[in-house]
Amino acid sequence: MKASAGLDLFKTPLVLKIAGFTLITLTFFYLGKHWSSNGDQQVLFFSSSPGTSVGVSPNYGKSFNVTALIAQNQTDTVSEPEPTQPASDSAAVEQPPPPPAKELDRTFGIIDGDGKMSDDFEVGEVDPEVVENWGNETEIDSGAGEGSRAKVKRFELCPESMREYIPCLDNVEAIKKLKSTEKGERFERHCPEKEKELNCLVPPPKGYRQPLPWPRSRDEVWFSNVPHTRLVDDKGGQNWITKAKDKFRFPGGGTQFIHGADQYLDQISKMVPDIAFGNYTRVVLDVGCGVASFGAYLLSRDVVPLSIAPKDVHENQIQFALERGVPAMVAAFATHRLLYPSQAFEIIHCSRCRINWTRDDGILLLEVNRMMRAGGYFAWAAQPVYKHEQALEEQWEEMLNLTTRLCWELVKKEGYIAIWQKPKNNNCYLSRDEGVSPPLCDQDDDPDKVWYADLKPCITRIPENGYGANVTAWPARLHTPPDRLQSIQMDAYISRKELFKAESKYWSEIISGYVRAWHWKQLKLRNVLDMKAGFGGFAAALIDHGFNSWVMNVVPVSGPNTLPVIYDRGLLGVMHDWCEPFDTYPRTYDLLHASGLFSVERKRCNMSTIMLEMDRILRPGGRAYIRDTLDVMEELQEIANAMGWHSALHDTSEGPHASYRILVCDKRLLRS
Repeated sequence: MKASAGLDLFKTPLVLKIAGFTLITLTFFYLGKHWSSNGDQQVLFFSSSPGTSVGVSPNYGKSFNVTALIAQNQTDTVSEPEPTQPASDSAAVEQPPPPPAKELDRTFGIIDGDGKMSDDFEVGEVDPEVVENWGNETEIDSGAGEGSRAKVKRFELCPESMREYIPCLDNVEAIKKLKSTEKGERFERHCPEKEKELNCLVPPPKGYRQPLPWPRSRDEVWFSNVPHTRLVDDKGGQNWITKAKDKFRFPGGGTQFIHGADQYLDQISKMVPDIAFGNYTRVVLDVGCGVASFGAYLLSRDVVPLSIAPKDVHENQIQFALERGVPAMVAAFATHRLLYPSQAFEIIHCSRCRINWTRDDGILLLEVNRMMRAGGYFAWAAQPVYKHEQALEEQWEEMLNLTTRLCWELVKKEGYIAIWQKPKNNNCYLSRDEGVSPPLCDQDDDPDKVWYADLKPCITRIPENGYGANVTAWPARLHTPPDRLQSIQMDAYISRKELFKAESKYWSEIISGYVRAWHWKQLKLRNVLDMKAGFGGFAAALIDHGFNSWVMNVVPVSGPNTLPVIYDRGLLGVMHDWCEPFDTYPRTYDLLHASGLFSVERKRCNMSTIMLEMDRILRPGGRAYIRDTLDVMEELQEIANAMGWHSALHDTSEGPHASYRILVCDKRLLRS
């Protein structure tokens, strides 16, 4: 009976409940202990919404670079289309997006004094009053620490009267204060003071249209893009330019070659066969160029010309040249050196260029001598060459006397053209009689120092080692490291020739990527500006890839002067300080390329100053490619958007972890 009673006790509902509860408790205890042993590797997410459960992070067991994830989230995910090596397996793992941040009072981790992560700070919002009072320039709140800044306000359009504004050449106030203008001082650079710098967007003329493509643009351009008829009235009878309905047309003539530039070039070639256009002669300077028909027809002979003229009574001649797609700049022979290096041009040409070469004992012709390559030629087509009036004959005799003292040889005089050749060494200079002027320049004179450098009344010495004179014929010279590469003052930890070749290869690969992924061959790129050119590798790559364009290679004053190398390669270039405006008309270029420029120049001037100048010289419909460090990109993109550009930030081929990005901008046509 007692045994039976014990069995009945275990069958009672109460005991069964107690046993079941005990079993469940032991089960949960075991499971809890098992999971807690690995709990330090988990992240649990909770939701305040009713009815939701606790979940384990899907990123359990993975590690991430938080800095890279933040940078990745702030940039476009499209990578730069450059040829790269296949990524490793570890690099190919797709990174999950970071969790969304709170809208207000965002908190980020920092490293405290003990080296531990701390979140004991908050990032607030921008004071709206700072933005309201900020104006049209980027500013830095000095009280908020380095790197703090407010957002850029949208820039306004400039008045219609500024549609052809060149800041350093249209500074009327500064020109009025000049003590003298008899030597052409008013045509030189007189940049506005800082408080009067450009702070608006230069508008296009009414009816502006996308420029006609090259080579059609050589012969005709839209009237609405350069709506000026003075040259038609003044020079129409000389076959310079005519107007036909909605276009200007260029018959190809000039004051001294009314039958056409092609015939004129043939005559020069017959006079001096050694000139050999497209072989020995690659780079030519055309002084007082008119509408640049001389340069336009040289292009078809594999010669790259640079047409220059001042902004004078024929002030739109350079604007016509650029609209045609011919390399050109506003420049004047006055009191300062031109912004080109010594021994830059194989030929310097002057056809009725209205320059008194013999004034001040030939100081202007001495500047020609500085820029002309040893063994190069000076071609002069002017009335003193062929007319026999007494005054003109006296001018011819003065010219002969001066060129003899410069040791130039008159190799040919035919019709209305005279051609001299510069010596290839200093022997003639050293054998002149004592006291003959002009003298040789001092040994320590730097002939490549051109930025705001005064003209010198002396003959530039030719390097004794032959540097500059012994260039390879075109096209081999494009990729042949020139002798003057060794004379560039720069820090180089490896062979300069290796640097030269590496830069060329680097840009060739990048342009190949642009052609494949961004279809650059479909873009109508004619006038191109490389704002920080180095050795000219970007321009050389465009030539190698068959682009029908020309490039103005700018060497900033803040870096090493590589201009001699650029010209020895058979390319064009100019010295410039990007903290000041550039000497060209608005709407000059189809493409602006800036690699590593802003991270250097921001230490010297405001980045918005440079960007506004870029907007001034970029054509509507044109593009800007800015390749620079990540820390400048956010501000540059804000400025671009404030100028009405459409911008997109891309990774380089090195991926989202690289410190560089590419900002691709399209300029839109803005109307008031």
